[in-house]
Amino acid sequence: MPLYTATFTFAPGDYDDTFHSLDQAIADAARALPGYLGEETWENPATGQLSNVYYWDSLESLQTLMRHPQHLAAKRDQARWLKGYHVVVAQVLHSQGDGRLAHPLGSRPVGQN
Repeated sequence: MPLYTATFTFAPGDYDDTFHSLDQAIADAARALPGYLGEETWENPATGQLSNVYYWDSLESLQTLMRHPQHLAAKRDQARWLKGYHVVVAQVLHSQGDGRLAHPLGSRPVGQN
């Protein structure tokens, strides 16, 4: 079964109460959707950019979040709070680890070993 990621990379700007409210609502909506597997956040200290990687068990689940009213509102108004963004949606071809590092995909078999 294919798995998917959505990586949201952005340059932080000035956040206000509306941003924090939308951000929390979108996070809550994502976590409540069937098919949500988890997320990770990364920072590039050299640029100050952040990346949130969300893991999904279907493209349909991810698309449900993309159509969520609060997600659409945040996307529409993102220039108020961000200095730029980029999103990459990808299909996971392979995932493996030694089991000592917690990861949203955990021990799910993905791809071929």
